[in-house]
Amino acid sequence: MKLCVLANLYAKKPLEEVLADFQKRGVEAVEIGCGGYPGKDHADPEVLLNDEKAFEEWIGLFKKYGIELAALSAHGNPVHPDKATAEMYDKDLRNAILLAEKAGVDTVITFSGCPGDHPGAKYPNWVTCPWPEDFLAVLDYQWNEVLIPYWKELVAFANEHHVTKIALELHPGFCCYNTESLLKLRAAVGPTIGANFDPSHLVWQGMEPAAAIRMLGDAIFHVHAKDTKIDKINTAKIGVLDTKHYGDELNRAWVFRALGYGHDVSWWKDIVDNLRLVGYDGVLSIEHEDSLMSIDEGLSKALDVLKEAIMHDPKPSTMAWA
Repeated sequence: MKLCVLANLYAKKPLEEVLADFQKRGVEAVEIGCGGYPGKDHADPEVLLNDEKAFEEWIGLFKKYGIELAALSAHGNPVHPDKATAEMYDKDLRNAILLAEKAGVDTVITFSGCPGDHPGAKYPNWVTCPWPEDFLAVLDYQWNEVLIPYWKELVAFANEHHVTKIALELHPGFCCYNTESLLKLRAAVGPTIGANFDPSHLVWQGMEPAAAIRMLGDAIFHVHAKDTKIDKINTAKIGVLDTKHYGDELNRAWVFRALGYGHDVSWWKDIVDNLRLVGYDGVLSIEHEDSLMSIDEGLSKALDVLKEAIMHDPKPSTMAWA
């Protein structure tokens, strides 16, 4: 496995400055945002797909600093009920796929998206319970009339352009938010769909990341290294379904934390072990969203945890003592 960073945490710095810093820190790979929520600060596909000189300079930076370009990110909601919004995110995703093809990258990361509850809806409607039965009707519409048809077509487009891994981040608010929903979509549209495994979004749902890893198996295409701290006092009072602003740390049921501040290094070693057990040998990409510490400090502490947890040598083919 390799140490990786989602580079848009330094979105306002020039890419070369970011890569030079990462090289000094021992980072081996990067994930680059090129649309949707991650933005286009370090990669604008509309420029890089049409300006060969700009593309060669851009791709040359990764070679210059010896850092692998592991994946491109274009998180968004391409099935948003507002047509203009859906088209914007769909365009960004397709451009990310085209840029991945040109750069020789096989993995693009995004969200599954979430439609509205009927064709005339204005906002997405994330269903989290089966009763009253209106919610089941909403799910039937979302999955069978919108989500599955969209992703069947998108997967075909990705395969035409040699992108074989669409890694959906399992994130509440979208239709694929846990292991079961991801595997449901994968079964419907094919193995090009897999998971961007981010334990921070699973922990507060009450899931055990090691168990989720074993359930997903070879459907794990990419891993985000981000943690969550459950506030036991607040959770005891209000539960985990918390809509307060992320900045209200004192009163929230849970907050995102840097590695080592939600769970210790032994917990992360167990995640690495289980990833290895199911055959994953990709990157662990640090995503900094800790509101209690600076980006520099959060990244440094996360790197310390992963440097201790990651195993770099290939998995032995036989037991050393056998």
